[in-house]
This record gives sequence, structure tokens and C-alpha cells, in this order.
Amino acid sequence: MSLQANRRDFLKQSTALGAAWWVGSQSALLGQDSKNPLERLNFACIGVDGKGASDTADAGREGTIVALCDIDDQRLEKAGARYGSAQKFNDYREMLATLGDKIDAVTVSTPDHTHAPAATLAMSLGKHCFCQKPLTWSVKEARAMRELAAKKGVATQMGNQFSADSTLREGVEVLRSGAIGKVKELHVWTNRPIWPQGTGRPTDKPPVPSHIHWDLFLGSAPERPYSDVYLPFKWRGWLDFGTGALGDMACHTMNLPVWALELFDPVSVAAESSGIVENETWPKWSVIKYEFPARGDHPACPMTWYDGGKKPDQALLQGARMADSGALMVGETGSLYAPGDYAERYILLPSEKFAGYKKPAPTLPRSPGHFREFGIACRGGEKAMSNFDFAGRLAETALLGNVALRAGQKIEWDAKNLKVTNLPEANRLLTREYRAGFGLHGVEA
Repeated sequence: MSLQANRRDFLKQSTALGAAWWVGSQSALLGQDSKNPLERLNFACIGVDGKGASDTADAGREGTIVALCDIDDQRLEKAGARYGSAQKFNDYREMLATLGDKIDAVTVSTPDHTHAPAATLAMSLGKHCFCQKPLTWSVKEARAMRELAAKKGVATQMGNQFSADSTLREGVEVLRSGAIGKVKELHVWTNRPIWPQGTGRPTDKPPVPSHIHWDLFLGSAPERPYSDVYLPFKWRGWLDFGTGALGDMACHTMNLPVWALELFDPVSVAAESSGIVENETWPKWSVIKYEFPARGDHPACPMTWYDGGKKPDQALLQGARMADSGALMVGETGSLYAPGDYAERYILLPSEKFAGYKKPAPTLPRSPGHFREFGIACRGGEKAMSNFDFAGRLAETALLGNVALRAGQKIEWDAKNLKVTNLPEANRLLTREYRAGFGLHGVEA
């Protein structure tokens, strides 16, 4: 029997142990510290600096890094110095074709526009997939990722790390317990963008630096000349590459209310903004209103998103300080306010009413760690909380705001059929034309 077959058998046999982690009855995961190579996952990491550096480090603690991929040779060499036995590639397609069965799982920590092409190729080959938020560049990609993961039966997780935070999960339990009554309205805001937005395409055309593989950076996006205004971090503000403030932070800051209240599949989305400039960059600011229908025990309610310095009415906070970022859930009998980006703490309002409030008994498992959840799932254990079935729906919800921004008027949404019903021309904004060689894999066109 081959080594690879032995490895597969081992990973499948650890389901019970992975589940034990979720109830806290084990203090160590089999293989985490073992020297037996059959007991470690082989990871290939796509995008290895910036956020990719910490994702690669997490993968290295969970298994063995067998491959590194980045379009920047300097970043690739830097990572290669830390993981000396890993093979290095500039092109994820070449990496997956070359190493094949030597890879169990991939991490995708690249600019937003290359998430889905890289992740769908890996999943189509049966690889488990960890992908950074906002999961995808487009709404249709989010649906495709969710469906492909289910079809292939692979373990998945999106990189919104505070999904594993015990306080966030406690906030979900508090909302579900009815502490503030039925939620009537929600407000979510962020201090982003913290990168340039609201500008046109640069006119300068400097030479491409020798360490940058520009064609591979472009990936699925249309060809355009290189400019240093895009790299290494400023790509977020550009429509072709990033998803702006909403894409950067909504999967964090919306996470608690979306999880607790099943805020999926809005029926309409309307946006105000400073305007998209030359169809090139996201606005300097936006205010986006989502309307959600009744969902089980949850009544219909609106959720408003604010960025670029816009915030909800201070009076809604009933004397609490307005943080630069946060989420506020307004209920019939009180409010839950989570200041900050990640819902790592929350406040019940009005404070005098909830003095001495007794928290509900835990109903959600407490996490062994965000990336550890993914490792357990890869070994056949419990699904990671932010798996693509949940994360794909969260991403669809968030990214519909960008569709409304680009459409310039309110859109009415048919989630089942993945279709804007009142503005047929807006349906082209749900996807993109992919440059040859950089499309999606294993999904219907």
C-alpha cells in the first residue's frame, strides 16, 4: 500500500478525536506533536506574506508545509527561508499540477480576485481549502465555492478568525436567548477604507519590478499596465482586484448578527456613496441598507452598513461611546452593542436595565482555535464553524452591497435563483469575464 493511501486512511480514522476537541475532552490532537509523517497534514500555501504569513505559520503548526506559492519572488524567498523543505512556485496552477497527491490542503491568502480561481482548482482536485475573507470577489463565486465544497466533500474554512472567539459565540447565544427581544434593526460600521479609494486609473507606466510576476498577479482580472499604486496592499480599493471596505471587514463585523439571526438572502439592497470613480475604485464612503424577510422566529428587519467615516445615530447607543467600528442590534426590549471590528466584546443596553444580567447557558461549542478547527475538519472531524456552507452565504450577503454600489440604484434580490429581478443589467455585476487560463474550476459556467 502506498504512503499516500496510508495517510488518507489515517486522516479518515481521526473523526472521533476531532469531535472530542469540540467538547473539550482531549488535551492534544493526535499527530500534532508526533514525528510519524502519516499523522501530519501536507499544506500548500498560496500567498505567503502579509496575512498569508500568519496563515502559513498556522498551517505549519498544524502540519507540514510542502509548497509555497507567491507572485512576488522576494516574499517567496522570505517564506522559503522559514520553510526550507517546501518547494517554491509563482503559479498555483503549476504547483497543484506538479505536486498532486503530495498536497492534502491549501491555504489561499491572495488578493480577493484570485481567491475563487485558486480555491476552486484546489477543491476540484479534492484538496481541503482554507481561504481568506471575503471568500470571493463576486457573489456568484461565493455560491460556486459553497456548492463545489459540498460536491467534493472537502473540509473548508474562511479566514474570519474571530469566529472562534468565545465572546463572539457568547454574544450569539445572548441574542438567540431573547435577551433583547426580537431584533428590529441592525447597524454595522467600519473605519475602512485605510487605503486609497475614490480615484481614477493611474497614468504612469513604470517598468514591472523584476521580482513581480505581473501577469500572475492580474490572474482573472483584465490586463492593465503595472503601477506601484496597486501593490503590495493598495489593491483592495480597486474594483478589478479588491472588494473595498465592505469586502475587507463585513465578514468580521457582520459575523455576530448574521450568525445569530440567520441574516442571509436579503430581498433588497440599496446604496448611497461618494461614487465609484471611472469604474476603477470603490467609493470614499458608502451607506448600504439591506432588507431581510422574516426568517423562522426572526421578524423582517433592515441592516445598515456604514464605511468611510459614516456612522449610525449616536442616540442609538444610549450613552455608550461610539467606537470607530462596531455592530449594534436593536431589539424590542434592549440592544446589544459590539464595539470594535470583531465582536470580541459586547455591551447590553441600556446598561442600568441589564445590571446583574445572567448569561444564558452555553449552547455553542467553544473553539480549540480557528485554524485548529480547520485541521480537525481535514482529519475527518467536526466541520469548522466558518466552513464554506456558512461563509459562502455570509459572503453572498456582504458582496450584494457592492452589486448595489455598482448598479447605482436599489436592487431586488432572488437568492434562490441568484438573480437581480428589478434591474436585469445588474446581473452582469454578479460575476466577471475571466482572463484565459484564470477561470473557475469544477463548477457550472
